[in-house]
Amino acid sequence: MKGPRVVAVAQKKPHADMLKARKAENKPKKEKAGKKKDSNAPKRPLSAYFIFMEDFRKSFKESFPDNKSVAAMGKAGGQKWKSMSEAEKAPYVQKALNKKAEYELALEAYKKQLNDNGAGVSEDSWKSTSEVQSGKSSSSEINDEAEQEFSSQVSSYFMGFYCFSSRN
Repeated sequence: MKGPRVVAVAQKKPHADMLKARKAENKPKKEKAGKKKDSNAPKRPLSAYFIFMEDFRKSFKESFPDNKSVAAMGKAGGQKWKSMSEAEKAPYVQKALNKKAEYELALEAYKKQLNDNGAGVSEDSWKSTSEVQSGKSSSSEINDEAEQEFSSQVSSYFMGFYCFSSRN
C-alpha cells in the first residue's frame, strides 16, 4: 500500500511547484492606492474613554510604580470605566464634547483653507503667493496669527454655547 501512495505524492509534487511558479508570474504584488493622509490636517479628538485613561494612567503609576505592564494598566482601566456610573463619566464626556467642538472648528477652517488654495496642496500652500515669492514671512508669525484666529473662534463658539445652556 505504501508503494502507490509514494508514487501519487511524487506525481503531484511537480504540478504543485509549477502552479506556484505560474501564480507568482501572473500576479505581481499590487501596491495600495489608498489616500495618503495630509499631515497638516487636524488630528481627531480623543473619546471620553481615552481622556479618562490619561488620568487613570497617572493614578495607576502612582499607586503601582513597580508595575510596568501596559496590558495590566489597560485591563484595570477598562474595568474601572465599566464600573463607573454615568455621573462619574460626565466630566470626561464633557471634555470629549469640548474637544470634538474644537476639532470641528479646526476641520472647517482647514477645509476652507484647502478650498481657498485650490485642490493641490504644496508645502507653501498656507502662504499667500506674495509671501512665497518674496520669502519674507516666517512660519512662527503665521502660526501665531492662525492660533489667535482659532482661539477667538473657539471662545466665541463656547461663549454662545454657555449663554444658550444657562438659559435652560
